[in-house]
Amino acid sequence: MTPDVEKHLACLETRSLIIQAIRDFFTDSGYLEVETPVLCPSIIPEAQIEPVNIGNNYLQASPELCMKRLLSKGFDKIFQICKCFRKNERGPRHLPELTLLEWYTRDHTYLDLMDQCQALIRFIIQKLAFEIPLHYQGRAIHFSSPWPRLTVKNAFQKYSDTDVFTALETNRFDEIISFEIEPCLENITTPVFLCDYPASQASLSKLLPGNSDCAQRFELYISGIEIANGFTELNDPEEQALRFEKENQIRISMNKPPVSVPKKFLEDLKTMPEAAGIALGVDRLVMILCNAKTIDEVITFPPEQL
Repeated sequence: MTPDVEKHLACLETRSLIIQAIRDFFTDSGYLEVETPVLCPSIIPEAQIEPVNIGNNYLQASPELCMKRLLSKGFDKIFQICKCFRKNERGPRHLPELTLLEWYTRDHTYLDLMDQCQALIRFIIQKLAFEIPLHYQGRAIHFSSPWPRLTVKNAFQKYSDTDVFTALETNRFDEIISFEIEPCLENITTPVFLCDYPASQASLSKLLPGNSDCAQRFELYISGIEIANGFTELNDPEEQALRFEKENQIRISMNKPPVSVPKKFLEDLKTMPEAAGIALGVDRLVMILCNAKTIDEVITFPPEQL
């Protein structure tokens, strides 16, 4: 057996243990594991994510809609580990078929989610007895130290010559995040929460109280790699419908076809309680905990090998 094969098998064994630890964390915390359909007649209209079509249906890019519909039917604390699909996403940290962990909690906000992210990852590290500090690609990461919360506005002020409002007006927001801010986050020796995103970048999130320019959304970064995206859930069906329409209009302006609006979700949103939800990339988390340079090292078969 070659060293590369041995390393790959070790990563897959560690992946299995990490997923078991995730389940232990949530079941010990009173969460119910759920399964929702992967093939759906409608999905979230998102300008930046290209869905995978199967006939007249879509493969889910996220289980978000069905999980929030379960909240509306009375479930309070739910989680799911599932496959999701996104067309044209391939690279050292991207897969067209990825594994997501999502969890939703009644009466929580994005602030609670940040605390939970921290507790979950520390739980995994402790349960699997990872060496502390953990090293990723030559950089030490201190998970036991406080994890800073950096607003998007302050990140642009600190790491870019362009302010966030100009970046939005010139359609350079994603570019600056990817090429100016994320490389600087690599140098932070703890995980960091990038929070309070512009409202236009959070179509399913509630806005900050008293500040309609910002949303209650965050992304978790570890060594400059985005791991999770969470927010306080918008539960106003009329506002949500308007935002879906706006996303479809953006898609049309980008010469992309609009996607079917999820009408049954909007109907259930009328009875959805206050809640917070999050998607965490299992593949990327395993990649970091295994000190793997690429996502291919922590999955069984890269798509090119099928």
